Amino acid sequence: MVNINATPCGRRGRNTDVKLDTLEIGKDAVVASVTSDDQALRQHILDMGLTPGTEVTMMKYAPMGDPLEIRLRGYELTLRKDDAARIELVDVHDTDTGPRVNAAIGTTDHPALGEGTYSPRAAKTAVPEGAPLHFALAGNQNCGKTTLFNQLTGSNQHVGNFPGVTVDRKDGTIRNHPEASVTDLPGIYSLSPYTGEEIVSRQFILDEHPDAIIDIIDATNIERNLYLTLQLMELDCPMVIALNMMDEVTANGGAVDVNLLESLLGVPVVPISAARNEGIGELVDHALHVARFRERPGRLDFCAPDGSDGGALHRCIHGIANLIEDHAVTAHIPVRFAATKLVEGDELVTEALHLDRNELDAIEHIITQMEGEAGTDRLSALADMRFSFIGDVCGRCVVKPHESREHVRSVKIDRILTGRYTAIPAFLVIMGLVFWLTFGVIGAALQGLMEDGIAVIIASADAGLKAFGTNDVVRSLAVDGVLTGVGSVLTFLPIIVVLFLFLSILEDSGYMARVAFVMDKVLRRFGLSGRSFVPMLVGFGCTVPAIMSTRTLPSEHDRKMTVMLTPFMSCSAKLPVYGLLCGAFFPQATVPAMVSLYLIGIVVGCIAALVLNRTAFKGDPVPFIMELPNYRLPSVKTTVMLAWDKAKDFITKAFTIIFAATVVIWFLQTFDIRFNVVADQSQSLLAGLGSIIAPVLAPLGFGDWRASTALVTGLIAKESVISTLTVLLGATSPAALSAMFSPFTAYVFLVFTLLYPPCVASIGAVKSELGARYAVAVFAFQVTVAWIVAFVVHSAGILLGLA
Repeated sequence: MVNINATPCGRRGRNTDVKLDTLEIGKDAVVASVTSDDQALRQHILDMGLTPGTEVTMMKYAPMGDPLEIRLRGYELTLRKDDAARIELVDVHDTDTGPRVNAAIGTTDHPALGEGTYSPRAAKTAVPEGAPLHFALAGNQNCGKTTLFNQLTGSNQHVGNFPGVTVDRKDGTIRNHPEASVTDLPGIYSLSPYTGEEIVSRQFILDEHPDAIIDIIDATNIERNLYLTLQLMELDCPMVIALNMMDEVTANGGAVDVNLLESLLGVPVVPISAARNEGIGELVDHALHVARFRERPGRLDFCAPDGSDGGALHRCIHGIANLIEDHAVTAHIPVRFAATKLVEGDELVTEALHLDRNELDAIEHIITQMEGEAGTDRLSALADMRFSFIGDVCGRCVVKPHESREHVRSVKIDRILTGRYTAIPAFLVIMGLVFWLTFGVIGAALQGLMEDGIAVIIASADAGLKAFGTNDVVRSLAVDGVLTGVGSVLTFLPIIVVLFLFLSILEDSGYMARVAFVMDKVLRRFGLSGRSFVPMLVGFGCTVPAIMSTRTLPSEHDRKMTVMLTPFMSCSAKLPVYGLLCGAFFPQATVPAMVSLYLIGIVVGCIAALVLNRTAFKGDPVPFIMELPNYRLPSVKTTVMLAWDKAKDFITKAFTIIFAATVVIWFLQTFDIRFNVVADQSQSLLAGLGSIIAPVLAPLGFGDWRASTALVTGLIAKESVISTLTVLLGATSPAALSAMFSPFTAYVFLVFTLLYPPCVASIGAVKSELGARYAVAVFAFQVTVAWIVAFVVHSAGILLGLA
């Protein structure tokens, strides 16, 4: 790997021994080089704008000293000290306070449809009026893409997965245009194969061949966002640019010469405000126009033949393009895109082109020659080419706004929410309020109403079937099996919806990114990143939404680890079980006993994380490189739509996986081994299954078949543990429970209840997120860990004379 040693304009003398991880807060410096043995990580750092010659400002360090936050190219970026140490700096100086240099642009009206200040390349034939059209909506994270998607489609949308992965896919029909559909691609920063989202987005465009791309850009950070735009243009697909948040730009004294921007890019540009629903109609008209007339970008070449490298990169890309053109055409990959990806060393593109050894050697020779002529390495050359072109474009047609009110507000809020001494207390207060409102006020009240409604439905159905003279077995199946089983799970729907409403508000406001920033150092010790903290925290409320929320994690490593560990966080459904047994056996120490269970869950989760990180998920920590967006008021429509999506997803699970499980449990409870209806639960198949399991649990001190049966039914919902014990014991009074447990064995039983799988719904969520194989693995892992820990607790109690 070639190490860059750029020579930026040194105004104050060069300090060549400074690394980014040691830069003082409030100081500016210029990036000199980026080094890393991990080429994908290095490319990702460059794609985020940390190219040689870029000025950065150290904003702050996290409360625990790591990671750190810097400002560059008009936005805030966080990265760990280990990754920051790969970036060498020169020209360290105090933060600049000089005047901004802006383009001298005039005020120009946006062109009407067809005025043609840009020059896209139209196809010879147009798509017939009314023919189906499909669009891809692409853009950076935090640019308002979800808000725009909701404005385009309204309620005409559905959520699924992209083929072969668990990345969310949203599809919808554009309002008032039933022939036009749009797919919301994941928020990404480039088309380099660093994250699953980036691979999914580019493969969708290459394989699905959408009729056009709608590229949404944050106008308040246009320089950063145009980096992805240039790569999308290289895909040579019809596209239109939605210049979002223009209301914020103008409100803060900025401006964009849209006509000039269009002519420089060769792509139509439409200024919009997705949050205010401004410019959406014009955007749709332009999108339909470019798709129908197949108007591809008028410009694909962004490397200057007489650039600062003497045109080395220009000659390199064009030489490779000529060499691979026939392969690219055969593979249906745009030639320019293929050429730049070969310069990057993209393995996916290289494999798709099916180049022979001689051709690969020739390409490597061309690239090596370019590196020698340009005096830099291939990755830096490409990133610098794109950002140089973007800088020239912005210098000609963008008036940068003053420091926005949103940024000033964000800096003030961050003094508290990410402050060294205030970040953790503020987080505890915010999340405590969320959980109190969800589980103690709003969610609990709605759950009570849902329980009452379901109880009425069950009672009415039971009475109706009885009046109709329905067979007792069939009535039992419908009432005790389906309605009671599914209904018991549906009672969690209000809590899930309310919880996701609050989490969506925190996510859209920008706060969740700060939580990841604050907690990253702690979780990194266990092989996770700060982003994993929130799903595990949600797990204390309900495991199902916690597992579902791991979709926001960009790393597969982090997603799988978090899914494996989240069930160890004691969910609220276990509280009734804790309350019953602790109240019965530890009446004078109920709270300490319950707190100890929560602590055991956390400790076991940490130990399990350390074990998994050194075995099944062995490897270096996933880099933590994340943008910190300004705080913004969340869109009400977006928040409600997210909650509705989660509700639909949960209801779907309730009537599929959970439905099947409840029928199975009902069957086992109702029949004996000869398939006769039992009058005594002790004669049922479920009791027989409990008797089979009982010897396995005997070393833990509760080998009674009734205890094991209660644990089996607890897989439907943890509240079923109580209802089962009530049926089998006739009551759940302390006297009745004492016939089966001693205080010590009751505590061991609680430890096992704490750690074994929460419910069928949570296992179903794992299957939905990671597939059947991981669902089985999570189930087996939790049962094994629960048995081992309960055995350790039981053995320790015997040694201490507590048995």
